Amino acid sequence: MSYVNDAAQAVSKVRELSPLVHCITNYVTVNDCANAVLAIGASPIMADDIDEVEDITSIASALVINIGTLNRRTIDSAIWAGKKANELDIPVVFDPVGAGASGLRNETTKKILEEIKVSVIRGNLSELSFIAGLSSSTKGVDSSDADLDKDPVAVASAVANLYGCTAALTGKDDVITDGSRCVKLSNGTAMLSSVTGSGCLTSALLGAYIGAVGDGFIASCGAILTTSIAGEQAYERAASLGTGSFHMALIDYISLMNEETMLKYAKAEVIK
Repeated sequence: MSYVNDAAQAVSKVRELSPLVHCITNYVTVNDCANAVLAIGASPIMADDIDEVEDITSIASALVINIGTLNRRTIDSAIWAGKKANELDIPVVFDPVGAGASGLRNETTKKILEEIKVSVIRGNLSELSFIAGLSSSTKGVDSSDADLDKDPVAVASAVANLYGCTAALTGKDDVITDGSRCVKLSNGTAMLSSVTGSGCLTSALLGAYIGAVGDGFIASCGAILTTSIAGEQAYERAASLGTGSFHMALIDYISLMNEETMLKYAKAEVIK
């Protein structure tokens, strides 16, 4: 399958180029994000002070903005970094954690999307429903059961078309579309939702992939398959030991990800 083949080749490209990924991210999961980026063969930097974000963005291959632990200080930093990335044609990944859950998150999400041209938006069904302008009922930073009746392909397509970007909607099944290409991925394990950081580290991985290949759609396929396949392998090895061991095994298997593993285990359905 072409999309999976391209995503698998992207693993080698990341390891070959070792792109620098600038993450302005969630301080609850920042260590997981950095370790995941290192594990896939890229280089992370977590700079969020407004006095240096433009300098750091200028030398990066990609910028990841994650609003998981939102505060006024980092909002301005994210905007400045995003504008610098746009100025230099550096791809921007946006993770709108908890969009729809609070006034500040809603305001910030809208501000970022109004002022920054993003390459990829990665979020759950509730977050992307909010961004698409649909009613949503985000449960904290998690997708709400009340949104499960929505068609994820329709929601992702609406976001992609509205913002001219790739929309990567993650959940039980993952939907990725840039408006012209669309694929559903079905790897993963429910245990990924039992440890903090699996979504955030996927967005960080997405920064590594897009920094190496430039194509937001293929980068999204590569990052999501990396997390979900590594999650399945970690579950097989460590689930019986508990969530802590599973968490560490997840990073282990991300570090072992290669073209052969991705091609062997990927479960993908091309929508278009």
